[in-house]
Amino acid sequence: MSQFDVTIIGSGPGGYVAAIRCAQLGFKTAIIEKYATLGGTCLNVGCIPSKALLASSHHYEELQHFADHGIEVSGEVKVNLEKMIARKQAVVDQTSGGVKYLMDKNKVTVFEGVGAFESATSVKVTKVDGSSEIIESKNIIIATGSKPSNLPFIKLDKDRIITSTEALKLKEVPKHLVIIGGGVIGIELGQVYLRLGAQVSVVEYMDRIIPGMDASLSKELTKVFKKQGMKFYTSHKVQSVDRVGDVVTVKAENAKGEIISLEGDYTLVSVGRRPFTDGLQAEKAGVKITDKGQIEVNDHLQTSVSNIYAIGDVVRGAMLAHKAEEEGVMVAEILAGQKPHINYNLIPGVVYTWPEVAAVGKTEEQLKAEGIEFKAGSFPFKALGRARAGGDTDGFVKILADAKTDEVLGVHMIGARCADLIAEAVTAMEFRASAEDISRMSHAHPTFAEAIKEAALAATGNRALHV
Repeated sequence: MSQFDVTIIGSGPGGYVAAIRCAQLGFKTAIIEKYATLGGTCLNVGCIPSKALLASSHHYEELQHFADHGIEVSGEVKVNLEKMIARKQAVVDQTSGGVKYLMDKNKVTVFEGVGAFESATSVKVTKVDGSSEIIESKNIIIATGSKPSNLPFIKLDKDRIITSTEALKLKEVPKHLVIIGGGVIGIELGQVYLRLGAQVSVVEYMDRIIPGMDASLSKELTKVFKKQGMKFYTSHKVQSVDRVGDVVTVKAENAKGEIISLEGDYTLVSVGRRPFTDGLQAEKAGVKITDKGQIEVNDHLQTSVSNIYAIGDVVRGAMLAHKAEEEGVMVAEILAGQKPHINYNLIPGVVYTWPEVAAVGKTEEQLKAEGIEFKAGSFPFKALGRARAGGDTDGFVKILADAKTDEVLGVHMIGARCADLIAEAVTAMEFRASAEDISRMSHAHPTFAEAIKEAALAATGNRALHV
C-alpha cells in the first residue's frame, strides 16, 4: 500500500499546481487523474483548446481586413476546419505533456484511474482495466473540477445538441449555430464559428450577455458582436429543444410571453457548469456537500474533515482556472504551517473574444447595491494612437474609485489586449492604489495601457488628456 503526505484527486490547474507546491514544500505527494492525460477540463476541453480555436479563427478574420493595411492577398482563402482542430489538439497535447513533465520534475507520483474515498485517510484508485489499489495519505485535496450543466428537459445527443466539449471538435462549420446561454463559454465559441462563416444566434435568459460582469461591458460587447453579425435573444426562457434529422429547433418565450422558434443545424447548450463529485464517495470520508453540489469548506478551504481540503470549481466562488491555482498554492502552504491569503475580490475575470473583456473588483451595480459612493472615469480606445494604428478601436477602460478616499474599487475594460492589461489593475488594487496613483504613473506611448492611465485621470476629476 502506497503512503503519502498529500494526495490530490484531480489534475486540473488547481490540482496539478497544488501538487507542485506541495512537492516544493517537501511533502511526499501523489496526484490521481481518471483520464489518460493530465490538466483536467481547462487544458483538455476548456481554456487551452478554446483559446487555440479563437486564435486560429482570429487570424482568418484578420485576413478579411488585410486590404485596409495595404496588403493584397490573391487567390481564394479557405478555412480547413480539420487542420484547425488538429492544431488545437496539438496545442492541448503539448500543454498536457508539459504538466506530465512538471510532475516528473517535482517527483509527484501520478496514478491513472478514478479516485474514491475509502476513509478520511485512504483513497481507492480504480483503473480502466478494472483493477484497483489503495493509497494512504495524511492529507487529501479534492480538486475534481466541474462539468457542463444542462436544462432538465434538454436531451444532449452530443452530435447536434452539444456541450462545449463537442463544440471544440466539430467536423464542419455549422450553417446556423444556436447557443443557449450568453455567458463566457457560449460567447467565446460563438465568435469562433461566426468568424468561420456560421450564422450564430444566442438565447439568454437574463436581460444581457455576460450578465456577471459590469453592464457597460455587456452593452459594448453586444454592440460589437451585432456589428459582426451575431444575433441575440436576451430575456428569453428556453421552452424546448427538439431534433429532427439534422435540424434542431429551439423554442423560447420572450418577456412578452411570446414564443419564438429558431432552427439550426447545431445547438450548443452553454448554461454554466456544475461541481463534479460523481464517484468520489465523499460520504465515506464524512465530507459534507451542499445543496448546490459544492463541497463545504471553511476560510482555509478545509472540509468538514480536518485533513481533507477542497479547491477550484468544486467549492464556492467563481469557476476560474487561476482562482483554482491560487487555492491550490494556499492549501499547500497552510499544510506547511504558513499563513497564505487570497483576496477573492481581486480575482480577475476575462472573456477571450475580440475585443477582449476583462474586469476586477466591484461593478457599478454592486457598489450601488452596497450603498458605496464612488466616482467613475472612462477612456475610449478610439482615442488611443496605438489603437488607431492597429485598427482596434472598439472598447474602453472604466475605473471606479471611492468618492472619499479615491481608492480604486473596480476596473472594467473591453478592447484589444485587455486580457493582459487587467493585470495592471490587479497589481494596483492589491497595493490599494488610488486613481491618482495610477494617473501619475508613466505609461509608454503609444500603447493600449495608456487607456488605463487616461481612465484614472478621468476618475480623479475629469482630467483625461486625450479625449
